[in-house]
Amino acid sequence: MKVLTRINAAFNALETALVILLMRNLFHGGFVWGDILLRHLVLWLGFLGGALATSHQRHIHIDALAHFLPARGRSAVAVFTNLFGAAICALLLAASVTFIGGEMDARSTVFEGVPAWYTELIIPAGFGLHILHFLIRSGMNAVEALRPGEAR
Repeated sequence: MKVLTRINAAFNALETALVILLMRNLFHGGFVWGDILLRHLVLWLGFLGGALATSHQRHIHIDALAHFLPARGRSAVAVFTNLFGAAICALLLAASVTFIGGEMDARSTVFEGVPAWYTELIIPAGFGLHILHFLIRSGMNAVEALRPGEAR
C-alpha cells in the first residue's frame, strides 16, 4: 500500500509540475482568463451537481425526527419539507433574477468581451431546477403518503 501511495504522489508531483510549466512558462504568464473561467465552471458544476443531488434526495436535509415515524408519516413530512425547500429556492431564484438584471445593466464582462451575465445564468437556472426537483419529490411523497394499504 505504501508503494502505491508513493507512486501516486510521484505522479501528482509530475502532473503539477507540468501544469505549472505549461501555464506559466509556455504561455508567458498563463491565460489571463483561465482563473475566471475556472471560477465560473465551478459555479456551473455546483448548481448542476446540487440539482442532481436534490433529484436523488441526496441534498443536505435534517430528518432526525422522521426516523421515528412510520413510512406514511415520513412521506407526509417529506411533502412539507420538499415544499419548504422549493419555497426557499423560489426566493433565491427571485433574488438571482434581480442580480442578473443588475449585471446586464452594468454591462460587465468576464473575459474577451463576454458579458458576465451569460456565465451567471446558471444561478437562476440552477434554483429553477432545484424548485422543479423539490416539487416532483413532493408530489411523489404525497402519492406515497396517500396510497391506501398497509403501513410501509
